[in-house]
Amino acid sequence: MSVPAFNTVTWFQVGTDAPEEARRFYGDMFGWKFAEDPDTDGYDLVSYPGADMPSGGISHQPDASGNHAMFLVMVEDVDATCAQTEKSGGKIALPAVTTGNGLKFAYVEDPAGNRFGVFTPPAP
Repeated sequence: MSVPAFNTVTWFQVGTDAPEEARRFYGDMFGWKFAEDPDTDGYDLVSYPGADMPSGGISHQPDASGNHAMFLVMVEDVDATCAQTEKSGGKIALPAVTTGNGLKFAYVEDPAGNRFGVFTPPAP
């Protein structure tokens, strides 16, 4: 199995207040498979047919105001990437968060206001 390179899009997330409908839609459209994330309540892992590992997730949102679709870039240092985002004219939409399993992520915006995520996976 190959390891994704840093500074590449390696994950996506769809946030929805209708996760059952999203699973049906994306399953019908692309054959995606879904499994509950054992580490995070209200999150489904998305796997492509024939894939060894999940490639994205569906985040259950309490209402439609949180609906979104975004890509996430794997980086070596989330805090340094957030600092560089601001130096480059972007904004921090959600400061760095570390989950219980050690995954660290933040949401940032480019100068046009397009939101995307950056993350560092948990240590092996």
